[in-house]
Amino acid sequence: MIHPSYTELIEAINANSEDDDTTMSLNSRYSLVLAASKRARQIIAGSEPLVEGDAGKKPLSVAIDELYKGKVKILAPEENEEEETAAQTEEVQAAAEAPEEALAAEAAEETTEE
Repeated sequence: MIHPSYTELIEAINANSEDDDTTMSLNSRYSLVLAASKRARQIIAGSEPLVEGDAGKKPLSVAIDELYKGKVKILAPEENEEEETAAQTEEVQAAAEAPEEALAAEAAEETTEE
């Protein structure tokens, strides 16, 4: 049997979220799986694990340990959407500035060639 079980993990997450209004109450296994997989992807991408004793463990196991021990909080969807929207806005602004810089560089090259 896998430890902690789904029910133990959901209970632990909900117990940790009672202290904080920004975290959401977890009702389904689906939400738990999404949260654990997202954190595991962050660990794979290079994020440092927040629990000790992670040597030799797979990223998903580390993510589950972090959720169980309350090191990672699951935010309400509205907050995640606001953060993602802000990040996308920054990316769009950076992309909009990049063509202007490229045009300036091309103009500078043409000027030096003449």
